[in-house]
Amino acid sequence: MSALTGKNIGFVFPGQGSQKPGMGKAWAEISPAARQTFEEADEALGFPLSKLCWEGPEEELGLTVNTQPALLTVSTAIHRALRSFPGAEALQPLAFAGHSLGEYSALVAAGALDFAEALQLVRRRGQLMQEAVPVGVGAMAAVIGLDNAGVTALAADSQAEGELCAVANLNGPGQTVLAGHKAAVDRAVAMAKERGARKATLLAVSAPFHSPLMRPAREGMAAVLAQANFRDPQVPVVTNVDAAPVTTGAAARDALVRQIDSPVRWVEVVERMVADFGIQVFLEVGPGTVLCGLNRRIAQGTMSASLADPEQVKKLLSEEDQTAEKEG
Repeated sequence: MSALTGKNIGFVFPGQGSQKPGMGKAWAEISPAARQTFEEADEALGFPLSKLCWEGPEEELGLTVNTQPALLTVSTAIHRALRSFPGAEALQPLAFAGHSLGEYSALVAAGALDFAEALQLVRRRGQLMQEAVPVGVGAMAAVIGLDNAGVTALAADSQAEGELCAVANLNGPGQTVLAGHKAAVDRAVAMAKERGARKATLLAVSAPFHSPLMRPAREGMAAVLAQANFRDPQVPVVTNVDAAPVTTGAAARDALVRQIDSPVRWVEVVERMVADFGIQVFLEVGPGTVLCGLNRRIAQGTMSASLADPEQVKKLLSEEDQTAEKEG
């Protein structure tokens, strides 16, 4: 009997930081649906995104205007390929969630957004987020080993006149990301170690995402999203901004607008999926295993697995229940 038989499944879709050259290629080689997804992306964007996903270079793939459509495409390709994958009929998710950008992937998978339109939305989102703060003015930092109250106080205490620092991502127990003006974030990194943080390091990102400095991007995306065609999702999507499920297209649109300059409440998202939908198995629909690692720490006793590679999926679907916990 498969490890997934009778289990409540949730699909989670990764955001920036999960990209790497080669992503999605194995799926495109075996699945016409995945291959067609990459072709659709190339045509919609007017440049060979598929080549960038599969071959890099890594620096170009890491530019936020490219990273966002690239990850959306890979996640969508995998999700579509699963529909015809042998044994994948066992994968019937009760809820979706996506980390930051991944919320767009979740809404495409749930039927709330068309893939081609979502590609244009996330490319514009990347442009607006990059334009909101000049390169070098903002920064982000990961803080490990302080609780929420400690990190919130740290962000407040590191601010100075005209220099903001705020909580941007609540990624896991004791694992938080700060964002804001570079001088304030630098102070937060120094102060974190004095206050007992196990680790505090600047992140290699080009803008202070999910902070109040993204307000211009939020205003720009509000206008763009107002023109987009949203439908009610066929599967509930638990949003980053409220850590609550949306079941209407209007609510999904509103959540996407507000998430740009608000924290990603990932800990609460995962806890809500367990509480409301009884999720026992989290499957990461995209490249890498970033969310698998976070979710195991947040929801101990649940299982997490990556669907990044067809061979991993084949193994997962054929595994016996007692070995399922080893799957990553």
